[in-house]
Amino acid sequence: MRTLSLLILLALAALCVSGPADAKPSDSESDKAFVSKQDGSKVMNRLRRYLDQGLGAPAPYPDPLEPKREVCELNPNCDELADHIGFQDAYSRFYGTNP
Repeated sequence: MRTLSLLILLALAALCVSGPADAKPSDSESDKAFVSKQDGSKVMNRLRRYLDQGLGAPAPYPDPLEPKREVCELNPNCDELADHIGFQDAYSRFYGTNP
């Protein structure tokens, strides 16, 4: 009796293990993961139009004072004074010109 039940159990286990390995996905399921080039470009153009209309975050403009700020930060005295009286005043005191 034990041998028969063991054989049946092993046969069922073999069927369960080999069943999903032999199965292949249908074509409609595998095509869902990919998009045609035309559909992809439509999505990207829509996103670009959305960002160009100003609805998205605008691109930040570069700060024209950034190079002068970096010069002042490299000088420890200018950097310390900038913490107390502000960058523009500290830069003009150390380098003589307004930023």
